[in-house]
Amino acid sequence: MVKFLKPGKVVLILQGRFAGKKAVIVKNYDEGTKERPYPHAIVAGIERYPLKVNKSMGQKLVAKRSKVKPFVKVVNFNHIMPTRYSLDVDLKQNVTLDAFKDPSQRMQTRKVIKKAFEERYKSGKNKWFFQKLRF
Repeated sequence: MVKFLKPGKVVLILQGRFAGKKAVIVKNYDEGTKERPYPHAIVAGIERYPLKVNKSMGQKLVAKRSKVKPFVKVVNFNHIMPTRYSLDVDLKQNVTLDAFKDPSQRMQTRKVIKKAFEERYKSGKNKWFFQKLRF
């Protein structure tokens, strides 16, 4: 079988707390690991999407509405649906399996992801990734 779930691929989370949210694969484990003997991936996604802004809004309000709340999670391949899109955000060196063992390290990882996502959002690239999925 062809391995198409590669880092950078945008996926939809199908099960759990973040069901219906968009995420991007940071690292994939096709064969599994010792702790998780099933195919899985580390994904970074958006828990709370930025809100709409318009010209009449002030600078403070625009800044407040442009915030992104990210999440980092290890997800079984059965619980994600791949899309045809890919996102080239470099998060590989910041997000590792070790970051999931310690809560403070997990928070640091989330902060790095938040910074990367907000930077990407403010530059205007990949607008579709930062819009809520309507269904």
